[in-house]
Amino acid sequence: MPFVPESSSESADLAVVNDYDSFAEAYSAGNEASLINGYYTRPAILDLAGDVAGRRILDVGCGSGPISAALRDRGATVAGFDSSTKMVELARKRLGPDADLQIADLGHPLPYPDGVFDDVIAALVLHYLQDWTAPLAELRRVLKPGGRLIVAVDHPFEIVLRQREAGHDSDYFATYNWSEEWTQGGHTAQMSFWTRPLHAMTDAFTAAGFRTAVISEPPPAPGARELFPDRLPDTPSGAFLCFLFFVLEAT
Repeated sequence: MPFVPESSSESADLAVVNDYDSFAEAYSAGNEASLINGYYTRPAILDLAGDVAGRRILDVGCGSGPISAALRDRGATVAGFDSSTKMVELARKRLGPDADLQIADLGHPLPYPDGVFDDVIAALVLHYLQDWTAPLAELRRVLKPGGRLIVAVDHPFEIVLRQREAGHDSDYFATYNWSEEWTQGGHTAQMSFWTRPLHAMTDAFTAAGFRTAVISEPPPAPGARELFPDRLPDTPSGAFLCFLFFVLEAT
């Protein structure tokens, strides 16, 4: 769930799922300053990345390039890819014609040599995939020894709570597929995701050759409460269940 769409409902089958090409511009525009992306996911990723000056970073599922742009502004050399042609077009408009951007799919071998990146960012990507084995192996392959993989995925407990509120008998300890419809910019798309328990995530990371250095459930960025007073809990931090963030080190 990369952002809260204008409307969503559980839905059944459409021939094409996760078709970002069909609503790329509306999605990108809606996420620039949204709570979930502009004041939560992107600030959390950048905080975890820390000082990136001089580092070479791969932005996996880069979308229209907001994380790539922020990392580049902080002094990193950034490459990015996305499976959506239109998202890559938007990213190139944002980052310039010489930006290192490619159309690629994490479910297939990546078009990069071994050991070329200091960091890999995979923000809201892995939860689209049923099997993480080959994708994590590819991300480990393109990282330098000791490099970092910084990940954001759907929080499994939040998904279970949401499914149970909708009347489904969801099992936190299962790995299962779920779907919903998003309507954005007047277009409705069928979105499909895979959720799994925390231990299944960390087991997959370890099996792929990563050491888990950080697991984070961060609060929103400063200013979020003033902009979104009705959407944040009345607690000192304003933290809410949404995504889990990891910093993984290549062993």
